[in-house]
Amino acid sequence: MEPLLATDACTLPTAERPLRSAEFDALFAAAVRRVEQRGRDIRLHLRGEPGLADRVRDLTERETQCCSFFTFGVAGTDLDLTLDIAVPPARQEILEALAARARELAR
Repeated sequence: MEPLLATDACTLPTAERPLRSAEFDALFAAAVRRVEQRGRDIRLHLRGEPGLADRVRDLTERETQCCSFFTFGVAGTDLDLTLDIAVPPARQEILEALAARARELAR
């Protein structure tokens, strides 16, 4: 297991973490259609209303600002969007929990 670096820590204030989790839950429930395991990374297949791509980009950009260990890739359109998520090996359990939550809430 790789050692965790200080830059691998989440810097989102504790009081804001439930709000961010709720944003991801709302996205998963509204838009995720399928969760694909890709080795140690995941790909979420999303479909939604106009503005989905902008919403996903905004959320992932804000998440990267506080949790720099995440790597997000957003591609496609509101009607056929993919969200690729990767983390370093030392953070794999976080990615697995995120994938499980997306599967649980997906329609």
